[in-house]
Amino acid sequence: MEVIEKLSILADAAKYDASCASSGTQLRDSKGSSSIGSTTGMGICHSYAPDGRCISLLKILLTNLCIYDCVYCVNRHSSNVHRARFTTKEVVDLTISFYKRNYIEGLFLSSGIIQNPNYTMEQLVTVAKSLREDHGFRGYIHLKTIPDADESLIHQAGIYADRLSINIELPSTESLISLAPEKNVKSIRSSMGTLKSHIEESKEEQSSKKVSRITYVKKESKKALTKNAVRKTKRSEKLFAPAGQSTQMIVGADSSNDFKILTTSHQLYKSFGMRRVYYSAFSPIPDASKQLPLTEPPLLREHRIYQADWLMRFYGFQVSELVNTQTQPMLDLDIDPKLNWALRNRDIFPIDINRADREILLRVPGLGPRNVQRILQSRAFHRLSLEDLKRMRLSLKKIKPFISTADYHPASSLIDHENLKAKLVDPKQHQLTLF
Repeated sequence: MEVIEKLSILADAAKYDASCASSGTQLRDSKGSSSIGSTTGMGICHSYAPDGRCISLLKILLTNLCIYDCVYCVNRHSSNVHRARFTTKEVVDLTISFYKRNYIEGLFLSSGIIQNPNYTMEQLVTVAKSLREDHGFRGYIHLKTIPDADESLIHQAGIYADRLSINIELPSTESLISLAPEKNVKSIRSSMGTLKSHIEESKEEQSSKKVSRITYVKKESKKALTKNAVRKTKRSEKLFAPAGQSTQMIVGADSSNDFKILTTSHQLYKSFGMRRVYYSAFSPIPDASKQLPLTEPPLLREHRIYQADWLMRFYGFQVSELVNTQTQPMLDLDIDPKLNWALRNRDIFPIDINRADREILLRVPGLGPRNVQRILQSRAFHRLSLEDLKRMRLSLKKIKPFISTADYHPASSLIDHENLKAKLVDPKQHQLTLF
C-alpha cells in the first residue's frame, strides 16, 4: 500500500479522538544548525494555544488494526473497515516532510493495540525518539499512552512528548466493563496516577535546579540570570510531558447523564491534575452493536458539557450547582449552564456592580474574567453606570436583569424566572455561546 493511501485511511481513523490539543507546550525555536521545527510560528490552523499561537498538527494513527473489540469503536477488532499500518519511519518522514512544507508544527500520534500494549507503546516512543534525537525536531508532540504498557515505556514517552493522553472513554465503570471488556478501569486510573507523579517530580526537579543555578550565578558574578539566559536554560531542560496529560470521554454511547459525566470529570481534574477532559459526541458506526444507541446525541449536548466544564475549571462552580441527580440530571439545551444557574438562583440578584467581589461578578451571565477585571479596575476610580458598561462593549441585554449600577436598578418584573428566560432566549435558535 502506498504511503498516501495509508495517510488517507489513518488520518480519517484518527478523527474520532478529540483529545488533541496544543495548550501548555514549551516555547521552542529552531535556532542551531541541527534543529528543525518550532511551536512559535504560524502554519495551517488546527489548534490554538491560550496565548493565541496557532499550532497545526498532523493527526494520525500508527495503525487502525486493534486486538481489542470495544463496541463503540469503529476500529474494533470485529469492525469491517479498511485497515492500514504505518512503519515508524514512515510516520517520522511524513512529519518532517509536512513540517518543511509548512503544513504542520507538530504531531498527534495514536494507535490501535497491535500484538500487546508494550509493543504498541514501543512503536509510539520510537517515533517520538527518532524525531527528537535523529532529526532535532523541536515542534509539538502529543502521544496517546497505552494504559497497560510498562511504566518505563510511559516514562520514555513523557521525555520525548509534550503531552500524553489516556482516554477514559466512558464516564461509568459499568459501561466500560460492558462495552470495552478488554479495558481495565483500575489500569487506566493507575496509569493516570503514574503520569501525574512523573509530571510533578519533573516540575519539582526543574524548580530545584533553577534555584541552585541562580544561586550559583549570583555567587560567581553577583548578578541574576538574564531573561534570555533563563529561557535558554529552560529550553535545554528535558521536562516530563511539560504540557501535562489529557483524556477523552464519549458522550451518548451509554446511558450516563450529564451529572455523571461532569462528576467523573471533576474527579479526574482533582485526582490526576488533568489539563483537559475532552468530550466527543457519540457517532453511530458501521455494523453497530445492539448495545449502542441507534442515533447520535444532539451536538448541542456536547457543547453544553464543554461550557459546564469551563465553569467548573475557571469560575468556581461545583457540579451540584449546574446539575443534580434529583431535579436536573441533564443540562438545559436551550440556554447555557451559567444563565441556567442564574435563573434558578434569582434570589441572589441583582448584584451591585460597584461593590460585589470578583467571585460573585464571575457568576453574572454575560461577564467573563476579562470584563470582570476591567470592572474591578475601573470602579476603583468612580462608581460605574450603565454607560460605563456600554463603553466596555458588554452585552447590556444579557447582564441588565442581574446587576445594579449607580444609575440603574432592574424592574421587579424581571425577577420572574420564566418571563426572563423568554426575554433572554431567542425561540428561533439555540444559544451557542457561553457568554
